[in-house]
This record gives sequence, C-alpha cells and structure tokens, in this order.
Amino acid sequence: MKIFVTGVGGQLGHDVMNELAKRGYEGVGSDIAPEYSGAADGSAVTKMPYVQLDITDKEAVEKVLTEIKPDVVVHCAAWTAVDLAEDDDKVEKVRKVNVTGTENIALACKKLDCKMVYLSTDYVFDGMGTEPWQPDCKTYKPLNVYGETKLGGELAVSENLEKYFIVRIAWVFGVNGKNFIKTMLNLGKTHDKLTVVCDQIGTPTYTYDLARLLVDMIETEKYGYYHATNEGGYISWYDFTKEIFRQAIEQGHTEYAKVEVKPVTTAEYGASKAKRPFNSRLDKSKLVENGFTPLPTWQDALGRYLKEIEF
Repeated sequence: MKIFVTGVGGQLGHDVMNELAKRGYEGVGSDIAPEYSGAADGSAVTKMPYVQLDITDKEAVEKVLTEIKPDVVVHCAAWTAVDLAEDDDKVEKVRKVNVTGTENIALACKKLDCKMVYLSTDYVFDGMGTEPWQPDCKTYKPLNVYGETKLGGELAVSENLEKYFIVRIAWVFGVNGKNFIKTMLNLGKTHDKLTVVCDQIGTPTYTYDLARLLVDMIETEKYGYYHATNEGGYISWYDFTKEIFRQAIEQGHTEYAKVEVKPVTTAEYGASKAKRPFNSRLDKSKLVENGFTPLPTWQDALGRYLKEIEF
C-alpha cells in the first residue's frame, strides 16, 4: 500500500510517516517547504521520499497525485494558528489552505479512486453545554475562522468522496513542533506563577498514538466520521498543566516544584482574538463499535511524551 501524507513538517504528519515505516508501507511525504523541515530525529520521515507541494495549487495537486498514484492520502496539512486566522489580512489565506486546499486533495482522490483521511477538530462545534459531541452530529456552529474553515474542509471531503475518514481531534501534542506542553514547560522555567483557564474542558491527543489509529483505519473500509483523542477522562487546561508539572517533577525535573499554577475562568484570563469552545468533549465510542483500539490514557501518553522530548 502506498500512502501520500501532506503536512509532514507538522506534529501529526511526522508521526504518521514513522508509523507507516514501522508497518512496511510505502510513504511519500509532502509539505510546502522545498525540503523536509521538521524534527531530524533519525525518523522515517527523513528517509522516505519527499515532495514539495502547495495544496492550494489545484493543478500541482492533481499532477503530483496522478504521478504518485497513492492508495490513500492522509491529509494533515492545515492552517492551525487559531488567533492569527482572525486577522483581516489572513482570513482569505486560511480559507484557501483549509477549504480550497482540502477540496483540491479530495478532487484528486476522487479522480484516482483512492481513500482519504482528513483531520478535523472539535472547533467545528459551538462548544456549548457539557454533553460530549457525537461524531455524526451535524449541529455545526463554529466560533472562529479556524473552525469555520475546518468545517469547510470536512464538507469538501464528504460531498466529493465516498471512501473517506473524517477524524476530529483536540488538544494535540507531538514531538515535531509547538504545543501546549512545550509552552508550559518553557514558561515554568522563567515564571514562579502561572494562570491557566479552568472552564474549557476536553482531552489531549498525542500524535504518536493517533498515528497508529489512523494507519489502523486505512487498513479497513470502515469509512465515515470519527472522534479520536486519548482516553483518561475529560479535563481542563488547568488540570492538564498541573499534571504536566507533576510528571515532570516525578521524572527528575525538580526545578518545576517552585511553579504555582492558578486556575482562572476564560473571562478572567482575558479575551483572545479567537473565541475558544468551553466544551471540547468528544465522544469516541464509535471507534470501539467499529473494531478500532482506543488510544491509551492521556496521563500515560504525557509520561511517554516527556521522556521523548528535551526540556
């Protein structure tokens, strides 16, 4: 099986390539940079074929995919800078990447009759209430430009293809790139007190674990919408931060013992450019119903991740 992966310079694309290599599949990575620019950690992504590709260029997308003839495209590339997406001069670019770019990929997959995996987000919902969002729920009310454009990407896939997996994830962290954990660890080195919001609730997703699930999926024909985060229960960003420092100290990084973490509401924290959902709870029961192995707990994932990174 040959798999084409977009966005390999990011957290998830990097881990998907490694998972493909583990299973002996032929992976071809792509991103907008002329050469692979992610973590050079001796991983498979640095050894597999790499193709520069601007997904917003429809002709280029069709040409590259027609030449490669993949059995599956795993589409990880996206505009993910949530606050920056709200800037007036960025909105059109975000739409071009997340909607038009995704549609270009979907149309090429349709022509080749290959499977497509599209990574989406809890931000397609309005984040109200306390009930976990169901994967087949169609009550969309995104609060920000990022959420609107990721929803546009979902529709570009579902309206053009039959052989697709739309997988919504949340609170992502991985070795390759920036994320909340790295930010907290860096702040903890220079601050004795940190304030973190306690009224936004969800579950983290470790890209290493998610990559395994995505490759499990493409080995099947169990198409449709799914939710995938780590197990371990729903938490706030405040809860997550407390556990990050607890485990870091447990692993010998005693410098974090001095850090006091204070819970605040989103209102107390102050408005960011983009509105954030309060309820990012995603119901993942459809995974088990369709025979997929759930991800390990986020607590376990965090422990493994802290051992992977240098901090």
